[in-house]
Amino acid sequence: MPTKLEKELKREIQISKKPYVLRIDPNGLKLTEKGHRNGVELSWEDLTSGEAALAVALNASVSAK
Repeated sequence: MPTKLEKELKREIQISKKPYVLRIDPNGLKLTEKGHRNGVELSWEDLTSGEAALAVALNASVSAK
């Protein structure tokens, strides 16, 4: 039986030789470059409803300004 996700999990990953932090919590997930606050955030509802690509594109366009 899988364990319920009740609190935040943080993991460091390498993407193109840069360190990133992936935060997974009951609301969704967020990927940020290590040492930075802003990143890509995606809720579980967006992911399951098929709105994931739209949500990622919107977050990217807002954070680019």
